[in-house]
Amino acid sequence: MYTIEGETGTWETVIGLEVHAQVISKAKLFSGAAADFGAAPNSQVSLVDAAMPGMLPVINGYCVEQAVKTGLGLKAQINRRSVFDRKNYFYADLPQGYQISQYKDPIVGTGEIVLDLPDGSARTVGITRLHLEQDAGKSLHDQSPRETFVDLNRSGVALMEIVSEPDLRSPDDASAYLRKLRSILRYLGTCDGNMEEGSMRCDVNVSVRKVGDTEFGTRCEVKNVNSIRHVMSAIEFEAQRQVEIIEGGGSISQETRLWDPNKGETRSLRTKEDAHDYRYFPDPDLLPLVLEDGFVERIAATLPELPDEKKARFISEYSLSAYDAGVLVAEQAKAFFYERTAKGRDPKLAANWVINELFGGLAKAGREIEDSPVSAEQLGGLVDLIADNTISGRIAKDVFAEMMETGQDAGAIVEAKGLKQVTDTGAIEAVIDQVMAAQADKVFEYRSGKDKLFGFFVGQVMKASGGKANPAMLNELLKKKLG
Repeated sequence: MYTIEGETGTWETVIGLEVHAQVISKAKLFSGAAADFGAAPNSQVSLVDAAMPGMLPVINGYCVEQAVKTGLGLKAQINRRSVFDRKNYFYADLPQGYQISQYKDPIVGTGEIVLDLPDGSARTVGITRLHLEQDAGKSLHDQSPRETFVDLNRSGVALMEIVSEPDLRSPDDASAYLRKLRSILRYLGTCDGNMEEGSMRCDVNVSVRKVGDTEFGTRCEVKNVNSIRHVMSAIEFEAQRQVEIIEGGGSISQETRLWDPNKGETRSLRTKEDAHDYRYFPDPDLLPLVLEDGFVERIAATLPELPDEKKARFISEYSLSAYDAGVLVAEQAKAFFYERTAKGRDPKLAANWVINELFGGLAKAGREIEDSPVSAEQLGGLVDLIADNTISGRIAKDVFAEMMETGQDAGAIVEAKGLKQVTDTGAIEAVIDQVMAAQADKVFEYRSGKDKLFGFFVGQVMKASGGKANPAMLNELLKKKLG
């Protein structure tokens, strides 16, 4: 729980998120115009998108399938009958003067997401609804000092608005929720989750109340926050702002606010509208959407193994810890990479190398798993060399660093540099003898009771052998010699 200590008591935050996820589809929701990101302004606009007189919307069946698939992935109720409504408001980048959306009868009803929190606990967050709607265009304010331009490429693009229950209590909760939701959407292939491209945006509803109170406070909505980091910062600022107003004798007005990432603050945009302000009514150009049971069942049969199920399997099948399994399944590509690396090998050893060395190396290089210079098969080859004692774990780290730099196989690097582990007892004993002769005073101290010097001797022998001595054999032989 994220709390704020005020002059009159301790306050907690109550947070609900509305996520606008762009549906992965080649065409828009009600027209055949392309929905690709990054096209030249106004190059992907049909007559329907531009609201030319007499143009009628036609539902994109694939977008309906994507919404149903997402609902199933959220373990939500799929409503067999849903209705498209007109949400009326005026803005320059909304050509029709209304947005085709869903209100009382959405395509997806209540569902849930299970969060794995940093402290190791889990929490279930309720999903209120998922509805389909068309996106608005985009106003461009930075093209001219005196004019605003409008790009309608985004107008009519299919969005899924996924609304959570007010079950979140901290910025960390919100971060965990968004990461888990994005992971599920990417596993399903229904949204790419790229917040920097605007294909996943978030409205944040924040209110505060005294710890122990059950009544919700007045909420403010922070619109269109486009990164998880900004969502967390906006919650912190907005909660503090509301507490200061209430404790100063004021009251919170229900309003819509904008997040300013440059100033690190929210600012008022407009008084928060209620549903009646939008004058919702069923769109007369679109019949109710009726889904047959067979349609839903066919989509359900195509669902992939989702993060929670994959995590449970990794724990039971590979005997991984809940933490390691959670890290590996957070992204589908990472889970696939791990399973290819672990195939036929020690799964825990493979997990250690994937999580600690590979993920760490990729983060340092600023690369994604899909762009890894070391393939799963190559990393598996390195794990094999460790498992059969060809190289030690310490040498393996040096080999891996070169693999990341050159893309070479581990075996080729080990062979070229003569890095094979020394397992000949005679050779190891000879090195131990040399070290003991050079450190006779330390040997005397050890035999006089300074047992902690054993680590010193291990390090000296390893150094003298160039790190090639088999650690287990070295320890066993050294104990005998020193004893």
